[in-house]
Order: sequence, then C-alpha cells, then structure tokens
Amino acid sequence: MAAELFSTNLPHNNEVEVEVVEVKKSFIQLNKPEPTSESVCERNTDQLSNNNVGEEADSWQAAHPTLRERNALMFNNEQMADVHFVVGPPEETHRVPAHKYVLAVGSSVFGAMFYGDLAEGQSEIHIPDVEPTAFLILLKYMYSDEIELEADTVLATLYAAKKYIVPALAKACVNFLETSLEAKNACVLLSQSRLFEEPELTQRCWEVIDAQAELALRSEGFCEIDLPTLEIILQRETLNIREVVVFQAVLSWAAAECRRQGLVVAPRNQRAVLGKALYLVRIPSMTLQEFADGAAQSNVLTLKETCNVFLWFTATNKPVLEFPLVKRAGLAPQRCHRFQSSAYRSNQWRYRGRCDSIQFSVDRRIFVAGLGMYGSSSGKAEYSVKIELKRQGTVLAHNITKFLSDGSSSTFPVWFEHPVQVEQDTFYTVSAVLDGNELSYFGQEGMTEVQCGKVTFQFQCSSDSTNGTGVQGGQIPELVFYS
Repeated sequence: MAAELFSTNLPHNNEVEVEVVEVKKSFIQLNKPEPTSESVCERNTDQLSNNNVGEEADSWQAAHPTLRERNALMFNNEQMADVHFVVGPPEETHRVPAHKYVLAVGSSVFGAMFYGDLAEGQSEIHIPDVEPTAFLILLKYMYSDEIELEADTVLATLYAAKKYIVPALAKACVNFLETSLEAKNACVLLSQSRLFEEPELTQRCWEVIDAQAELALRSEGFCEIDLPTLEIILQRETLNIREVVVFQAVLSWAAAECRRQGLVVAPRNQRAVLGKALYLVRIPSMTLQEFADGAAQSNVLTLKETCNVFLWFTATNKPVLEFPLVKRAGLAPQRCHRFQSSAYRSNQWRYRGRCDSIQFSVDRRIFVAGLGMYGSSSGKAEYSVKIELKRQGTVLAHNITKFLSDGSSSTFPVWFEHPVQVEQDTFYTVSAVLDGNELSYFGQEGMTEVQCGKVTFQFQCSSDSTNGTGVQGGQIPELVFYS
C-alpha cells in the first residue's frame, strides 16, 4: 500500500486540515431492503443524501425488531433529527442530520455538548476540521456499531474518533493502520502516530523503519514528514542503513520542504530548511569515497565543513566536527537454526542445479534478511547461489550472489538485497539453488518447531524442493531475521 494512501496532508504546525471527500448517496428502503456494496466511504456524487423514512413506511418500527436495527435506520436520517452538523471546510461543507441522544450515549464529548452544564441549545453545529466521510464513519459506528475503514480515510477517521473520545473506533483505526504498515508508509504513519499519541502504533512503525530503513527513507512518504519527525528518525541509533543513503534521503526531504514553502530547490535553501537536522547526519561514518562522491559535491555543506571532513578522514591531527562521529549500531540479526546436528558423507550433499527449499511460518511479524547455508565438506570453496522468498507462489525477494566457505560445518550467511517483511500465521517458502563444489555438509535431526527469542517458527516440507531438503534434513539450516 503506497504511502500516499495514508497521507492526509496534516500540516506541520499540528493544525489538522483534511481534504473533503465526496460521499455516495446512501438509501435505506424500509419495505424492501436491497443489498448494496456501497458504503458511506464511497465518493461518486456531489452531495450527501439522508436515509429518510418515507411517508409510506408508517410501520417501519415493527419491521425491524431489534434496537440495533432501528438505531441503524436513524443514521444520517432526517426523521426525528434534532441537530444538524455542517461538516468540512467552508467551501465544501456537507450538512448531516443526527439525534442528540444517540450521540450523547456514544461520546462523552457529545454528552457534554448537548446535556452538560454548559450545553448550548443550537440546532446547527459547524465542524470545519473533520472530513465529512470520517464524520459519517464515526456516526455510523455510534448508531450501529459497524465500522467501515478504508486506506484513504482511516487517518481522518482516527482524528475524528480521538476528537470525540470514541476509543473503540480509534482502536479499530490503529489496528487497520498496523495491518497496512509497510516500509513505504512507515515514516508517514510514524509522524501521524506521534501526532495522535498512539504509542503502540509508533512502536510498530519503528520496527519497520529500523529493519527496512533504506526502503523507508527512500520512499515518497519520507519526504512528507514534518521536521520534528525527521529529526527523531535521524537520531535513531538502530537504523539498518548506510549513512550515504541517509544523506541522500535528507536532501530529498529538503527539496520537498522547499517546494512546500514555495522556495527554489537550491543547496542554500535546502540547508536553511534542514536547520540543525543537517548535523544529525553521521557524515564521518561514510567511507572517504562515499563522502567525496556525494556530500562533498552537494554544495549543502560549507567549504569549511567539507575541508574539515576531508581532514578528519586523512589527517593525523583531526579537526573537531559538528557531525556525529560514531556509526549507527543498526539491528543485530537473529538466527533461527532448525537442525540439531550436521554431517557429511562421501555421496552427499550434491548440487547439480536442483532446488533446496523449505516452508516456514512465524507467530509474530519479522523481517527476513537472508539465509544461513552449509558450505563445502572438503576444504575451502566458493559457491554461487540464487536465493528466493515466496508467499503463495509470489516471489517477494530474490538475490543471486556468492559465498565462500572454509571447509567447516559452520553456516554462512547469504543476504537478500533488503529485509523482507513476513506476517504471522502464514506459510512462506525459502529456496536456494547452489552451484559449486558438489559435496557439502547437511543438517540432521530437523525440528518442526523452533523458539528463537520471542518468535516461534514452524517448518514444513516444500513441494519446490527437488534436491532432498526437508524438515528432517538437508540444506538451508538457518533463517536470518530481525524482529
């Protein structure tokens, strides 16, 4: 799900401005209800239509025996409405009918508004800061307990639920966002989770950003975040990323911020909008070549800063720098080892272009970074290997690379280009096709279940395996991951 699906363009000064969303007409027919796939979130018409009870339906109460059904009929309905809301910014408002009692029962804010000591008797209430679609989702939940969330309205709905203190709806929004979380939208959701003060969502965002930092910082969503969120990300010690990529991402953010402020995208303006955030980039942790090819030629650094960094790399007496000197620690990879022993025989384990494969599932979300492989059982040898990660036949990641083994029974890591997000309770398939010394070590006494830290792995045989690897024995002894 792309980052833009979650962008509500909430301004950086914390004043929430939401885009008005057109809402499709919603009809309730009391005599002959017809199933419809249309929801209050659909946006195809220029006006909101009320669920008015027709004059011909005098006995509609008898036709709907439960309280929930009758309440649901009153949602967005002029019948017996005693308050109206004018929702949205002045140029695109929508008028929504409601019933004070229902709203007061569902929200302490509405309760105080209509029945509290300072209650006002006004029959029309203006709400310019809430998106009409989000307001209707809020009201529908309060009338019927039904929650209909979509990617392009969930943040606006979360804002409405927070404003009117409807915690169950807010929790549903957070769960929706957590389920939809990926590297492309993690930085945007981090910014919003901080604004909405949702610590659990914030923590989930950090898990994704740390493990998939390069994908997250190169996403379009990274350029949409506010300056305080940018600074917090740049201070993060556990980002798994090269600093040269961090610098490139910071320049992209600065260019986007220049455009937001109506400034020409130029090095001087980029430096100005970054302010002190520039000095959170750990430029000395780059290699000399990376610095010379990138930051030194960006014109964002001053001439003195550039000279001092070159001296810091090369001189015995190093100058004092304003940039942090220590490389980020990143995340420590974890290894799930599925065999209890290893062995070698004179006729095993051979490689002739056949595939070694295994299936696995986990009980919580992780990020698979690579595989541990057995190497040669007859001395030092180099292997070419193609590794692959699939879900239900769809390739999520692959890499063609080489690794050098030293003749021992140790495992040797082979990495994907980027860590891959793996969801819980779903089986994935990892495969490896090796080319090299025909004989290698292989695993024995395989386990169907392995506890690795807080993560439980389940293993089962894969139909893709044509070289003998299975649960009990074979290749791919380890999964390398972050959690």
